[in-house]
Amino acid sequence: MRRGISIAAAVAALALGATACGSDGGDSGGDAAKKPGDVSGSITWWDTSNSTTEAPVYKELVARFEKKYPKIEVDYVNVPFDQAQNKFKTAASGGKGAPDVLRSEVGWTPGFAALGYLQKLDGTAAVDSTDDFLPGPKAGGQYKGATYGVPEVTDTLALLYNKKLLKQAGVAKPPTTWDELKAASLKVKKKTGAMGTYVNPDAYFAWPFLYGEGTDLVDVPGKKITVNSPEGVKAVETARGLIASGAAVKPDLTNGYNNMQADFGAGKVAMIVNGPWSLADDFKGKAFKDDKSNLGIATVPAGSTGKAGAPTGGHSLAVYAGSAHRDASYLFVKFMTSAESQAYVSTKVQTLPTRESAYTAEVTKDPTVKAFKEILASAKPRPQLPQGGDLFADFAANYGKVLLGGQSAKDGVDKTAKAWKQKFLKDFSTP
Repeated sequence: MRRGISIAAAVAALALGATACGSDGGDSGGDAAKKPGDVSGSITWWDTSNSTTEAPVYKELVARFEKKYPKIEVDYVNVPFDQAQNKFKTAASGGKGAPDVLRSEVGWTPGFAALGYLQKLDGTAAVDSTDDFLPGPKAGGQYKGATYGVPEVTDTLALLYNKKLLKQAGVAKPPTTWDELKAASLKVKKKTGAMGTYVNPDAYFAWPFLYGEGTDLVDVPGKKITVNSPEGVKAVETARGLIASGAAVKPDLTNGYNNMQADFGAGKVAMIVNGPWSLADDFKGKAFKDDKSNLGIATVPAGSTGKAGAPTGGHSLAVYAGSAHRDASYLFVKFMTSAESQAYVSTKVQTLPTRESAYTAEVTKDPTVKAFKEILASAKPRPQLPQGGDLFADFAANYGKVLLGGQSAKDGVDKTAKAWKQKFLKDFSTP
């Protein structure tokens, strides 16, 4: 699950070169012959979910796990999402302070696995009923054909919109292209006084613009950097154009995501692009608090190619390679990623399960979950790249400058590509 982070935090997310540690084998690190009820020990779990809306639900699941396995104690630690990647790298590289289990964003998992920080999970108790997992989330927990993360929650981006504001502006249906979104936004602004849309300056949210032009950040099989291709330039120009035209709010680069959420919830902005993790916050806003049906959900707009696309995101539970209590960790991962646990969380905070069987009648009766599940079917897999989690810092810094008019789209993506080639992708070619 991806929550927005500030540009300042993204820029601070520097890659830490480190030597590999631990084992990448499938052994349990303990007595694999033990029966589950005989496994004991104390494990630490770093949960990166929203501390206000989601964490209480996961704490309840931890309590249920400890009741089922009374010999296992779980030290629950909620780590802010924008700090967790580097915090885990620091702890794992130093061999001290890393948790037994990490809630790893799908973009982090390949990098952590490549560094040797994660335990290979194939053949362990952590991996259960793999055929039940949706293909996208399942792939997100793998690296070089091996499983290093068990999918816990998945997501994608969608167009969220205030139905009443669109109706007041005379917009009959949610826009299906970025050009339509610009036109609809200007109508909203003129007829209601609210702003039409908000372009999130977090570089993760640039993906729908890129996919709409038929490109991506990188082409992994072709070993090419594509963010500064002609299509990449056009994608970023489209995002900038929404702001320059007055259709979108001029974002604050240090607190863009939170400001977007506040304005949308208050009814000051009619349309935003966000994921299912935001719904709990959205429904607290006065625009939706007393009328949840006022929140519309649609596929993100398409670009000039006529095709729309959003990334497959989410989180997997991974086990630290240096864990002294792997058997307990495997049982914990199995419990937390079970269909029962995923369905429970979804009914509480509208997250998207990664197991097909978790989409029960109770889960899908929620119209927001049902809508996102349908959109998820067309989501695009993110590049499987060890450096994938490190690409956003340079892109975010340049993307923010472009959005505010401080540099051209071409200069922004060219600088991004140059930085990537120098730091992470030295064997990749550029346009």
